[in-house]
Amino acid sequence: MLIRIDDQVVVIAGASKGTRGKVLKVDREKNKVVVEGAGRVWKHVRRSQKNPQGGRLNVEMPIDASNVMVICPKTNQPTRVGVRYLEDGSKERYAKKSGASLGQISPPRAAYAAK
Repeated sequence: MLIRIDDQVVVIAGASKGTRGKVLKVDREKNKVVVEGAGRVWKHVRRSQKNPQGGRLNVEMPIDASNVMVICPKTNQPTRVGVRYLEDGSKERYAKKSGASLGQISPPRAAYAAK
């Protein structure tokens, strides 16, 4: 999964379709992400020491990662994400539409450096 925490994404399917927000949490084992403002549900909680009032809380639930797309920082449009190696051998994520860099994934490695 090429989605990281703090990425700006847009929800492309489901009840929260069209919602833009920041990724708060990524669960790679279940292939889910939590996006701020998307996937909100009412959670009923019993009174406890942690929550003395009890009642209903409006919380963000995980969304399947296939239902979100990363927003390109250059064009401000949803785009697919790819991986490429740079000349120094480091690996980076990039936006497929514009080619803009989305950040480095791994440090430089001599085996992947351009010769």
